[in-house]
Amino acid sequence: MSRPEKHLYEFGPFRLDAEEHLLLRDGEPVPLEPKVFDTLVLLIRNSGHLLEKDELMDKVWPDAEVEEGSLTRNISTLRRVLGDGENGLRYIETVPRRGYRFVASVRDLGDESPDSVKEKHVGAQIITGEKEIYSRDEVERPGANGKAAAVRGGAQTAIESAEEPTARAGEVVARLPTRAEYLVANIKRHKSVAVVTAIGLVIAIAIVAYIRLPRSSKAAIDSVAVLPFANVSNDPNVEYFSDGVTESLINNLSQLPQLKVIARSSAFRYKGKEVDPQEAAQALGVGAIVTGRIVQRGDNLEISVELINASDKTQMWGEQYNRRASDLQAVQAEISRAIAEKLRLRLTGAQERQLTKRATDNPQAYQLYLAGIFHSRKGNLEGCKKALDYLNQAVVLDPNFALAYSGMPAVYSNLSDMRGLDPGEAIERGRAAAQKALELDETLAEAHNGLAVIKRQEWDWSGAESEYKRAIELNPNLAAAHGNYALFLVVMGRTTEALAENRRAQELDPLRISFKGTEGGILLSARLYDEALQVFQNVIRMQPDYPLAHGGLASTYAAKGMYAEAINEFQTANSLYGAVPNGLIDLGYVYAVSGKRDEALAILNKLKTSKEYVSPTGLAILYTGLGDKEAAFQWLERAYAVHDSQLQYLKVDPRYDSLRSDPRYADLLRRMRLAS
Repeated sequence: MSRPEKHLYEFGPFRLDAEEHLLLRDGEPVPLEPKVFDTLVLLIRNSGHLLEKDELMDKVWPDAEVEEGSLTRNISTLRRVLGDGENGLRYIETVPRRGYRFVASVRDLGDESPDSVKEKHVGAQIITGEKEIYSRDEVERPGANGKAAAVRGGAQTAIESAEEPTARAGEVVARLPTRAEYLVANIKRHKSVAVVTAIGLVIAIAIVAYIRLPRSSKAAIDSVAVLPFANVSNDPNVEYFSDGVTESLINNLSQLPQLKVIARSSAFRYKGKEVDPQEAAQALGVGAIVTGRIVQRGDNLEISVELINASDKTQMWGEQYNRRASDLQAVQAEISRAIAEKLRLRLTGAQERQLTKRATDNPQAYQLYLAGIFHSRKGNLEGCKKALDYLNQAVVLDPNFALAYSGMPAVYSNLSDMRGLDPGEAIERGRAAAQKALELDETLAEAHNGLAVIKRQEWDWSGAESEYKRAIELNPNLAAAHGNYALFLVVMGRTTEALAENRRAQELDPLRISFKGTEGGILLSARLYDEALQVFQNVIRMQPDYPLAHGGLASTYAAKGMYAEAINEFQTANSLYGAVPNGLIDLGYVYAVSGKRDEALAILNKLKTSKEYVSPTGLAILYTGLGDKEAAFQWLERAYAVHDSQLQYLKVDPRYDSLRSDPRYADLLRRMRLAS
């Protein structure tokens, strides 16, 4: 931005000197970043008039391409510094989807000499506020200097300690010598050359210390959990707003690889509960907790947010936002940026843009998306159907809404599991939705994860692995991707890698019991039976009514030849989960290998007459237990023909051990591309 004309302005308790880049409040200097100061000057010089967002960005960043989020951040900073709203005052008005207007009364003092103002500070002169860290796409410009340096009483210098990070490695804190020279030039009017030289030396030393030494005695926090925002409205019809804001913040922050962010399923264990932040942080393994409250009044939202340091329960940051529901995405972006700043994260330009990226320009489509995701979490058939309805409405309103498409594959998969949709149709629809999402936005980790699951079901192993790796690359905090990739690695027989991925999933989602059960399954497939036994027993102690843990423990007992214990655990699992075909197959297999042939045949006959879908792979396993290899291979061929999902574990399931010496087994592995 070009150098402002020589003008003084007064508004409220503030006086602004545009030429000297100086803002005073009640006579005291107020430090501002250069671009924030430039934004304020433009607003004041056009007070009472609307400034469009594009016009503001063009004038504040004339030589750089920046996202709208950079302007939003400047406005947010100004509101905080000016105390917008204090004692009934209001300075900056937002004109939705247009821009901003400075609405306070401004007195233009013309080119009145500022000397008297500077004299009041005994030679003190603020060096253009706080530093500004430019993104990689921005042009480094004069004025982007280090933190404010102030001289008190003409002799004492200080570099202000702040929460913001120091400049990133490789960046230059622009024009520091020029600022120091500027400071000396102002002081020179009142002090001797010797004093000025001494002050300059002290300032130089302080600046070097500021850049090179740690900014705070407290260690930086690199892990956070966003707990469910409270729906203070107590209206169940808008519950999707509070849940949606929470989940969106989790998703936004999860994309920062330098920050560990706890996954939704663990964070939402605290929904509707009175939470001690320190206890929650300890259980989740994080250094900071984000909490919030949402009140909806008509079309307006009041969102209160608080960032708490778990080590001492102190508030690191808090803010209240009063916005229209249509501005929800912008508020979420502001909150995400504020959290990143207060945690002193060093963001790249790409990361800053990612935090402020809008999923859609249609507010109604975004609200439909939030409602769809909300219903998809209910875990029942009705919820899945409602979720698809809302998501489809969202993409009708905005056909380019990639995030809405990315939410569909998981819903189709759940519908298939609940017998609400044919498995083949679910795969086709899920693949189409994931591919459409990626056509619109290749950077959506959730879409890559969804496509990977589908490719695994289709036995496209290399394609699945590529998609899992891309999902994790885009969002290292996506626990579901780590967990699904671990299951893929089990199928491949890569035990060490599978354990590592599943361990990472548990770190990101520590209260999700299924990842703990998966660890036992990995150990079981690797024939590490004693270790698997211990894991499943620990899971049952944590959650006694978890049927899959009882089933895993039963399978481990069976592999060790402890058939009585296995039968007891399978019966427990079936009583908890219901007598579903897969559970009956597992029990029938143990009956068969333990010599209880009649009980095994009774289960086989029941399954053959069942109206429910019975996995041909499961029937092959049951025939294997009965010692009927011919029937076992017949059912394996049927499973191959229909691409039965359970057949993917053919390489690692111990129950196939009696078939491995048969050439037909090796041929089947080859055709499934699992022979290596």
